[in-house]
Parts: sequence; structure tokens; C-alpha cells
Amino acid sequence: MAGTSRTGFLSTLSGRFVLLSVGVAIMAAVVTTAVSIPLITGAAEAQAQANLDRLADVTVQALQRPGSPGSTRRIEDLLNSQQVSAFVVGPELPPAPGVDSELEIAIIEGEEVSTQMTVNGADFFVAARPIDGTYGLVLRTPDLVATEPADEAIQRLVVALLIGVAVAVAVGYLVSRRVTKPLRRAADTAERLTSGERGLQVDPSGPTEVADIATSLNNLSAALAVSEGRQRDFLLSVSHELRTPLTAVRGYAEALADELVDSSDVQRTGQIMLDESERLDRIVADLLVLARLRAVDFSINPVTLDLRDLVTAAAEVWANRCEREGVPFTAEICPQQVLVQTDPVRLRQIIDNLAENALRVTPSGKPIVLSLAVREGEAVVAVRDGGPGLTADDMKVAFEPAALFARYQGVRPVGSGLGLALVGSLAARMKGVATVHPSAEGGAAFEVSFPLAPTAEQHAHS
Repeated sequence: MAGTSRTGFLSTLSGRFVLLSVGVAIMAAVVTTAVSIPLITGAAEAQAQANLDRLADVTVQALQRPGSPGSTRRIEDLLNSQQVSAFVVGPELPPAPGVDSELEIAIIEGEEVSTQMTVNGADFFVAARPIDGTYGLVLRTPDLVATEPADEAIQRLVVALLIGVAVAVAVGYLVSRRVTKPLRRAADTAERLTSGERGLQVDPSGPTEVADIATSLNNLSAALAVSEGRQRDFLLSVSHELRTPLTAVRGYAEALADELVDSSDVQRTGQIMLDESERLDRIVADLLVLARLRAVDFSINPVTLDLRDLVTAAAEVWANRCEREGVPFTAEICPQQVLVQTDPVRLRQIIDNLAENALRVTPSGKPIVLSLAVREGEAVVAVRDGGPGLTADDMKVAFEPAALFARYQGVRPVGSGLGLALVGSLAARMKGVATVHPSAEGGAAFEVSFPLAPTAEQHAHS
């Protein structure tokens, strides 16, 4: 699939599972071999020495039987057939190869010898026994002949370990395919989501961690569907809001061009066109602000100001607007100084958006209140209305673009969905907090709070 990098089997999780299985199997094989070979070799050498000792005892007993001296040559031939060399040592006899005089004397005097020695660069197992206190019997066999069973056992062990490694590869591959199958499904679903498909779900099966990935991917798929649905609703609402003033301006412009407007109505028509163009300009400006809010170059120019002046100026404008609509307007402004450090232009934009939203939903005769208060070290600007209010679910998404528009289009007066989204984003950029809760007037209360700026006295004390 596009966007997926698969440069080789070992770069995949399955390949790494197999590689891990092979690594563990090889490590186990190496450890087993390192421990087993000395044990097998040691056991084979001990067994070879014990067999040679028993053969020496049996040979001495045969030589000491009555009538046996003449059978020495026959016994020697028998030992040679088993790759065992036999030597008789004693007075007037040549010494056995590799047996010095002191050891020969010890053997003749009754000492039994079981040892290993090197003769002419070759290693041998040696067993020696005394014969009648006058002679001694020395048997020897090459260590290569004695350790042949050990070599065969080691070869069988190596073959078994190689089979074990092969089985580990097969099992690792099968297990990895089973474990990674849910992950591959999740990756394929993520690719399809990336390509634009929506409403996809992944079966949350497999180990807990893999199932958690599938569940998170399902949640992401649902969130994407909701988000894109809101974006579509937002675009629809904005296009509707743009079309309304454009249609009005175009209609009146055509009427003027066709000389269908009486001379007495020209001024009124021009004023309508001006109002609609200003409304269009506000919508476009809000769109630009929303688009730039998350940009690095979006400018906030904070200054220290007394909020009473700004809120009082806004109250005068909205009192007139509300009066024309038949909506009682009240300004509740605290008497003491309220110093904050903020951008007055952006804050006035927040107040105007909240007041515009309140006036749109508040019926004639119901109140709107613009207030400024100090609460717990913060300046709180609030717009309360007597409109239909918001549910608890509405309040959770009130500052998301077009969220309330999608819910109440055709049910109550709604705007473009830009105003409240702009309030929430601007407040956050200005280090404030925008909230909403039910109002005492029966509708909704939108509040924006900012930390108070230190006064001159506080600066002096600090």
C-alpha cells in the first residue's frame, strides 16, 4: 500500500519474531553444546579407562591359571584385535614403550596403575597389573579409539540441535503470523482511513496490547467521521451566511442598474447594501482570524487597561442594538478598577461575538446582560441572555466550529458557527478561559476570564 515501507522480511515484525526465535534457539544450542561436549567426552574417557582396567584384570587372571604361560601369545593376539596393545614387563624383559623403570618396578611389586600417557606424540589410555610378584602386564589403547562413541554422541547431539533450530524457525514464523495478523489489519485500516474511507472498524482481537491498538483506531475512525461531519456542516453554514448578504447586495445592485429603484429609495437601498457588505466583511474577517489563530505569526498585542472603559463602550453600542430589537439590555459593571493585560481589540471582538450570539437567540421582551466582575483574582466578562439556553451536551461543544449550528439549524435562529469558535480560540490565545453555564435570566451565560494585572502598589511592595 502507498505510504507503507517494506524493505525486507527482517524489517517486519514477523521477521523479527523469527529472528528472535532463531537467536534464542542458537543461543540454547551453543550453551547446550558447550556444557554437553565436556560431559560426553569425560564420560567416554572414564568408560574407556574402566573397560581397559577390567580387561587388564581379566587378562592377568587368564595368565595366572595353570597351564596358561604358553597362551601368552594367543592372549596378545586377542587384545590386538581389539586395538589394545599388551606388554609384559619384568627382569630380563625389554621395557614397555612409555613405561619408565620406576613405574615398571612399582607394577612388578604389586601396584595397579590406571592412567593416561603420551608415547611418540600419541595419547593412550594405560592399565597395568602385577603378575605373581615377578612380572607385570601393561595394556594400552589409543584415546581416539576410546573416544569414538563420544564423537558419535556429539554428532547426534549437533544434529538434534540443528533440528531444534529449524523447528524454532517454523514455530517462530507461525506464532509471529498469528500475533501480527491483528496488527496488519490495523495497519491496513489506517491506510484506508488515510486514503479517505470512513466508518471503518477493526476487530479488537489478539493480545491485550494489540486489542488496545484496534480499539484506539476504532475511536479515531469515529472521531474522524464526527470531525469531518462538523467540517461539512461548518462549510455549509458559512456558505449560507456568505450567500445571504451576497444575494441581497446583488439584488439591490441589479435593481439600481435597471433603474427600478425610486429616487426617494436610493439612500435606503445604499444603506442596506452597505449593511450587508459590512456583514459580509465581518464573516470573512472572522474566517481569516479563525484560520490564522493557530499560526505562529498571529499577533496578540497586550496592554494594561482598565476593563471598565472597554466594557462600558461596548455596552453603549449593544444597548442601542438591543433597543431596536425590543430586547431589554442591562450593563452590570463593578465600581472598582479592573486592570488586566490583554489585547483590547481582540477582547472587544470577543464581547461583540458573544453579544451578537445572544441577540440572535433572545426573543423580544427577554433580557440580555453584559457584566464585568472580579472573582477569585480574575476579571470576568460575561454575556447572559434569556434565550432558549443550552443543554449539558451543548455546553461541551459550544466553542467548536459549527457544532451548535449542526444541532439547531432549522430549530432556532443560528449563525455561521464562527462566533463562539472565535471566542474560545481568542480567549485561549490571550491566556484567558471561555466557559458557558445556565444563566439566572433563563438562557445561557457565556463568560471569559482573565488574570488581573498587578497594580502599582503591588509592584511597589514586590
